[in-house]
Amino acid sequence: MPERQWPEREWLELWLVRHGTSAPNTERRYPAPNEDAPLSTEGRSQMRALAPLLPPGEAWVSPARRTRESAVLSGFPQAHETNALREAHFGVMAGQTWAALETNFGEAPRRWIEALSCPDADDGPPGGETGRAFHARLQGWLDELPEHGVVLAFTHAGPVRAVLQLTLPLGALEIWPGRAAVLRRAAGAWWLVGLNWPPPAPRLNAE
Repeated sequence: MPERQWPEREWLELWLVRHGTSAPNTERRYPAPNEDAPLSTEGRSQMRALAPLLPPGEAWVSPARRTRESAVLSGFPQAHETNALREAHFGVMAGQTWAALETNFGEAPRRWIEALSCPDADDGPPGGETGRAFHARLQGWLDELPEHGVVLAFTHAGPVRAVLQLTLPLGALEIWPGRAAVLRRAAGAWWLVGLNWPPPAPRLNAE
């Protein structure tokens, strides 16, 4: 679990923060082309709750509205924007629910997502990014990170998974809205410190 004290670090600590809930999340669909949805009321509450748990550090943010709002509500209004942290370009999948995609395209959407999740794949959703191109832009951003200190990235589920695939590698996971994956790097090696952090509060027995 990430530390609650923030001492001077001899390593790089990378916080990958998924933005809070927005309408496409609630509707369980990929964002439509040119859609720039804001956070929902729930999403804003998620990010306000996360704010006091994040360490100080250098912050970066995807240009999307939902990520910029997440950064501001988390206490990082001056986060640097970068296109490297944008969500993947989903092509024909954009705006569709998974059920609609399976109805319209059968097994093909699963192959498209598998390709998009592979750093070496030259395929992906028609009209969208290939796995190779998607991971390459995240790798380019990783290559520019400092050796030491704390970096926070306010981004999307896809880039979080891509970074975990590139660093650990670990790709088959779910990252919840308004939660963070936390990595450390020392001597060129990465390891996972926290996933979907902070954990939800324990549920009390109703008796």
